[in-house]
Order: sequence, then structure tokens, then C-alpha cells
Amino acid sequence: MKLALKVLWYTAFFWVAILCAGTFLQYYDLKGHSSFLQIKQAAVKTGWYLPAFYCHIIGSSIILFIGFFQFSKKVYNNRPLHKTLGKIYVFGVLFFAAPGAYVMTLFVNRGPGVFTSFLLQNTLWVAFTLAAWLLVLRGRINPHIKMMRRSYALAFGAVTLRLYIFLFTVLGSGVGFAHNYLIIAFLSWVPNLLIAEWLNYTAETPQLSVK
Repeated sequence: MKLALKVLWYTAFFWVAILCAGTFLQYYDLKGHSSFLQIKQAAVKTGWYLPAFYCHIIGSSIILFIGFFQFSKKVYNNRPLHKTLGKIYVFGVLFFAAPGAYVMTLFVNRGPGVFTSFLLQNTLWVAFTLAAWLLVLRGRINPHIKMMRRSYALAFGAVTLRLYIFLFTVLGSGVGFAHNYLIIAFLSWVPNLLIAEWLNYTAETPQLSVK
């Protein structure tokens, strides 16, 4: 069990670091010259897409990185640091990353199934994050931790989405093949939630008072 958790931990950190670094290198100038935005010119011209896009990718990169360390024992046992990072995570999700994702979802042109997947993922993300925040305010630590695992599992969908797109492009028939993007859309977050539930069921939950 401990070995499986260590493998999961280091694998997750590797991909989080890759995504955050890649996002910074590709979008740091905020000029919208990336290949992805070039194929979204119709959406960009509306004036809504670009601000939402940058809110989402910058917000997601920050919360992915700091959220990862929230599950570290050293950070978890450092109450001031843990609370500060937690507030940044919740604020980033609720006011930047998730709202940006909602707007971006309106411009998804991959069919109703993909639209439904992203809309459902984002809504659950908001619900789990808000529930985790309310739980910790009430001093219900164990349910808070379990809810945050669910929230971060959905945040990690940003990583797994790109991983599956890469695998389907390099090893498969590409994302444009019939129904492939629909498979990728659900595959990017449903297994993540299942892993979170597995952790909630099997992992030892640390005890910590908020007082």
C-alpha cells in the first residue's frame, strides 16, 4: 500500500511539474500566439474566450502546484502554511480556474458528449471544492480531507487530459478520429475520481484540529 502511494505521488508530481512548466513557457507573454489559440480564433474574436482561457490556465497551474503539496505531511502539519495554501487553492478554483473553464466549455466544438463531460467535471469541481471549504470551517477535518481529494482529482484532469491526447495522437488514431475525443474527455477525470475514492477508502486520514 505504501509503495503504491509513493509511486502515485511521484508520478503525479512529475506530470504536474511538466504541465505547469509547459504552460508558463507557452503562454507567459499573454499574446495568444499558441497553436491551440490559433485554431480557436472564432472564439477569441468574441472577446470572452481569451480572458477566460488565461484565467483558467494560469489559475489551474497555480492550484495544481500548491494543491499537490497540501497532501504532504510536512505542509499538512504546518497549520499556517496549510491554511494559507488552502485559501489560495479554494479562491483560485472558485474565482479563476472554474469560471474560466465554464466560459471555455461554451466554445467546445467537439459535440454534445464532450460538452457534457467538461460541464459535469467543472460543476463537480466547484461543488467538491466549496463543500471542502465549508467542512473545514465547521471543523469536520476527515470529511474535508476526503472532499479535497475529490476536488484535486478533478483539478488533475488538466494533466490527464493532455496525457491522453498525447497518447491517442502518438500511439493511436488521433483525437479527430470518430468518438476519440469523447472517450478522452471522460477518461481524463472519471478514473481520477475513482482513484480519489480508493484513497478515501484505504488511506489513513491524519488527525488535525483546526482550533
